[in-house]
Amino acid sequence: MPSSVYESKPWLDLYADYVPKQLPPPEKSMIDLFEESAARVPDHDAVRYFDATISFAELNRMSEAFAARLSSWGVRKGDRVAIYTQNNPHFLIAQYGAWKLGAIVVPLNPMLKARELDYHLNDSGAKVLVCLENLYRDVAREVAPNTPVERVVTGSELDFLSEGAASETSVLADAEKLNFDETEDFMQTISDAIANAPEDSGSSTPVSPDDIAYLVYTSGTTGKPKGAVELHSNIAFNAEVYRTWMQIGDDDSVFGIAPLFHITGIVGHVALAALAGVPLVLFHRFDPSEALRLIEKWRPTMTIGSITVFISLLNSPESGSRDLSSLEKCYSGGAPIAPSIPEQFEKKFGVYIHNAYGLTESNSPTHFVPWGTHAPVDESSGALAVGVPVPNCEARLLKIEDPSEEAPVGEPGEFAAKGPMIFAEYWNKPEASEKAFHDGYFLTGDVAVMDEEGWFYIVDRKKDMINAGGYKVWPREVEDVLYTHPAVKEAAVVGMPDEYRGETVKAFVALKDGESVSEEDLIQYCKENMAAYKYPREIEFRDELPKTATGKFLRRELRG
Repeated sequence: MPSSVYESKPWLDLYADYVPKQLPPPEKSMIDLFEESAARVPDHDAVRYFDATISFAELNRMSEAFAARLSSWGVRKGDRVAIYTQNNPHFLIAQYGAWKLGAIVVPLNPMLKARELDYHLNDSGAKVLVCLENLYRDVAREVAPNTPVERVVTGSELDFLSEGAASETSVLADAEKLNFDETEDFMQTISDAIANAPEDSGSSTPVSPDDIAYLVYTSGTTGKPKGAVELHSNIAFNAEVYRTWMQIGDDDSVFGIAPLFHITGIVGHVALAALAGVPLVLFHRFDPSEALRLIEKWRPTMTIGSITVFISLLNSPESGSRDLSSLEKCYSGGAPIAPSIPEQFEKKFGVYIHNAYGLTESNSPTHFVPWGTHAPVDESSGALAVGVPVPNCEARLLKIEDPSEEAPVGEPGEFAAKGPMIFAEYWNKPEASEKAFHDGYFLTGDVAVMDEEGWFYIVDRKKDMINAGGYKVWPREVEDVLYTHPAVKEAAVVGMPDEYRGETVKAFVALKDGESVSEEDLIQYCKENMAAYKYPREIEFRDELPKTATGKFLRRELRG
């Protein structure tokens, strides 16, 4: 008999008939799975980059060539290869090339500045850096000599495109080809290696599911970023979760709106496309106009990204004339979703945004809303359900004050999880690794509620809770109300110091184009729709709200 409601797993009754309660552990590494797809569908598109295409056979051959060049530079199993690009084909070629040698990929946020890049390269001990030419010119050129990096390979966002293609999209309007005497040119490196190497197939080095695939750095919202050690088995397992949950088959394709350096892009775009043998649509960096054009051109069926991306599509001037109906398998994760946003999106495009939940450390996801199901809203908090635990995920809520006790159904607790998707440890940080777990469960830092059916609702981040005069206020609950106002495009709520209440609620709001509302009227709107201790006492209007590259609001920047 289960000793707790979480062990009884009421959520299993919400699974679709085709989703098994348990999935077998991966028996192969991600590079093996990619090579199997390349052998099965060699002529199928692996990448659709703007209007250009790269087949699985071509992608595999270029990766083999890159692996050969890495090997000639002394890269061996366990060495780190850092990738500092946008959503470009270089990312995939460098990744698979590194994996063929058993090397570890370190995906880096292209928004990193010199000081941050210096930290990541030194902390990871990366031996090779693959980066875009403009990022080398502007950032990496001054940083790399002071790190363990021995070789720098530079490429352009114009690579793989036909001449004149840049003029067809504003995303590439300022792009130019650059050359550096001290770096290896990406395309020339591939070309030379192909010309000088015999035809080859398969990994050069045996790679097992227990080997490290990535060091994925956390966003560092508290303290310095930590490198989460992600095994091939972690990535392969959750890629299979995606494929099974969404029934991804040969006729599907993945639309790459999430950054590839982020865990959502890594698993929900790259790994899924590799495992399933389906095309991945890429377009350098997110731009709503270009995204709408390419959705209509390539008719992708699946995507997952932050809700701010979907809000951008929703509010794009071109949205009314574009057809998004192909995106039947549309998901969002990484940031809270106000219930009104999926409603607006479905009304406009006929596409429902399913919620998802996960973190870097859980190789997102741990939770999905079942495909084809509309997520319920929690009556007490107003939060939209993030879904139900995926197969093999052991999930429970622990009392915030005492993690040795479980939070009962309907009461908030810190979400904890264990299973084959959970990361191994933090790179070279044993104390942080030990602190991240309790009784074998990873502590997410998110506060959630589970209802009797097994739906989970993330109330907020534990550290973002506002204590206003002894009352607990969760920012997302206030944000959800603000999003229901017709003039509001984006809203972020933080706690600010207050002499009387200790903390008070402040909202930062960006309005939709052409809309206007006064601070007084918006505060009054909130007063009419929530308890007196919750509504914002102050609202500051901004043209845009500061966000991370993955769409999360930078609350600490808003606090000042």
